[in-house]
Amino acid sequence: MPRDYHVLNEPGAAPAPATREKHVRQLIIIGSGPAGYTAAVYAARANLSPLVIASSVEAGGELMNTTDVENFPGFPEGVQGPELMTKMQEQAEKFGAEVVYDDVVSVDLAGPVKTVSLGSGKVEEADAVIFATGSAYRKIGIEGEERLSGRGVSWCATCDGFFFRERTIAVVGGGDSAMEEATFLTRFASKVYVIHRRDELRASKIMQQRAFANEKIEFVWNSEVIDVLGDEAVTGIVLRDTVDGSTRELALDGLFVAIGNDPRVHLVHDQLELTGEGTIRVDGRSSRTSIPGVFAAGDVIDPTYRQAVTAAASGTVAALDAEHYLAALGEAGTP
Repeated sequence: MPRDYHVLNEPGAAPAPATREKHVRQLIIIGSGPAGYTAAVYAARANLSPLVIASSVEAGGELMNTTDVENFPGFPEGVQGPELMTKMQEQAEKFGAEVVYDDVVSVDLAGPVKTVSLGSGKVEEADAVIFATGSAYRKIGIEGEERLSGRGVSWCATCDGFFFRERTIAVVGGGDSAMEEATFLTRFASKVYVIHRRDELRASKIMQQRAFANEKIEFVWNSEVIDVLGDEAVTGIVLRDTVDGSTRELALDGLFVAIGNDPRVHLVHDQLELTGEGTIRVDGRSSRTSIPGVFAAGDVIDPTYRQAVTAAASGTVAALDAEHYLAALGEAGTP
């Protein structure tokens, strides 16, 4: 339960109008994707009364933009992304988690009590904080990309490749992730174009060799996607030649964007230690960050897998780590 702090009069000072109480929560969870809500479920069941700050515009995370999720355990018929996140939220709230739709504008993690400032102007304090802020797929930023998201445009081959059996699709990108996605997608698609704005790849040699050796993959060099075509679903794209500026259309059933992703770490850049990939650094397989009482889970610590199920598992770890940390605080007699 929240701890109460009483502001007392300084010696010789005028009497305060009234005694003011300040509540310090046990745990605040920043983020509301699979990692955040799973952490909330475990923390709430441990009677930590977690506050989940779910964002005012991106509550539920990336899965809110996903249609069919067929690889999350327990849903043999598949489940809609928004439905899955709603069920996770309901489960967390059932056990006592409090969810607020607000945005974190700044945090102060230095002291034993962590301060979280919200866009509404409210300031929350807690003994422990879990960051489950996720990551954002980099987008091309063109017309049709957002409009056809989930209807042929995707940023996750392992999530959506199954839906493109015997279809013609394209992957945008030239790094390892693009080669990996293109190679993976050949399991389903009849044809995979790899579109790259230069005439050579950034991917490692082994990844290039695998892609070049795959007869289903065709490379489209010196080209960039400037438009996505289709009304209800992707029917093609418009390409611009980066050398001569000419344009042409390419008929497609799907477009996968693999130009990287950015962990959402803007709140902690100067406070928590980060990895070379830009994710929050944690201690081994734990969720412990470089500051005691601060934990991280999900895509914000994971530059590799970035799946809903791995994020959920990571949220479990964070909740258990936070529970142990708070129990140790109590045993030490912290006020």
